[in-house]
Amino acid sequence: MSANLKIIGVLTSGGDAPGMNAAIRAVTRAAIGQGIRVKAIYRGYKGLIDGEVTEFTSQDVSGIIQRGGTIIKSARCTEFQTREGREKAYQTILKEQIDALVVIGGDGTFTGGRLFAQEYDIPVIGLPGTIDNDLWGTDATIGYDTSLSTITECIDKLRDTATSHERIFLVEVMGRDAGFLTLNAAIAGGCEAAIIPERTSVMEQIEDAIGNGRRKSKNSAIVLVQEHAVEGGANAVAQMVEKEHPEYSTRVTVLGHLQRGGSPTAFDRILASRMGVAAIQALLDGQRNVMVGIQNDDIVLVPLSKAIHQKKDVKEDKWQAMLTLSI
Repeated sequence: MSANLKIIGVLTSGGDAPGMNAAIRAVTRAAIGQGIRVKAIYRGYKGLIDGEVTEFTSQDVSGIIQRGGTIIKSARCTEFQTREGREKAYQTILKEQIDALVVIGGDGTFTGGRLFAQEYDIPVIGLPGTIDNDLWGTDATIGYDTSLSTITECIDKLRDTATSHERIFLVEVMGRDAGFLTLNAAIAGGCEAAIIPERTSVMEQIEDAIGNGRRKSKNSAIVLVQEHAVEGGANAVAQMVEKEHPEYSTRVTVLGHLQRGGSPTAFDRILASRMGVAAIQALLDGQRNVMVGIQNDDIVLVPLSKAIHQKKDVKEDKWQAMLTLSI
């Protein structure tokens, strides 16, 4: 064990994701198993600034692997974006004698952690906890699989009503600036179209969906709309459809925070557990400022700078599969 690694801090930041608790559990138990004390920082970087820190034992993380959300809470913190805010956070690090940080979150969490590590020379390990699955260097992020399953279940239910009333349902899906959730949910749900930031042909897709439906004597459709693919989201797309095709009745469903909640799937529990253990091993190996990712079912370490700045591409074969199967 690294002689300097006696106490680690763990926090969750940004939007919650199913599986974060499993990650907290894994980090805590893996660290304690190596003789390292664990201090949980509540409410993310805000809690680090305000000194909301509690030491965790193995018992503190008992019975949480199946729970959604995060037991140590999460918050977005604009103060941490300032030098003054990060200085306050560092004073908490000194007071609590924390030697390294494990931060669980997405792009914003890693951006803040990387900057903090550079300014104060503290090792930071990132665990990708976000339903968006938009971080480069990992095939999957903690929470993505659960969210995808939740969206698919909602689509299945909406399909019943869409068919019964011969309507076009426009379903708004989360995803920040990426279309991974939307495209994969469209494939899984058998949807007629997916409006995502990576593809800008909104009305062309709608026309194809309607045209395909006419050829099959089909008078209903479900179109997924990534929340930021079009200004105004699904409501804006609905207005486009009604203008061009007043003969169709449209309905908008915004899934919202339903996509974040719920008990994590087995996949997310296993992924979070593997990543949490790997984070502690990375620290013991002297690693710093890296994200724990998974590629081809192998745990990998990716520099935070790459995870943040390199763009993760939507697979062309998935796009083609969605188009092919929607006819």
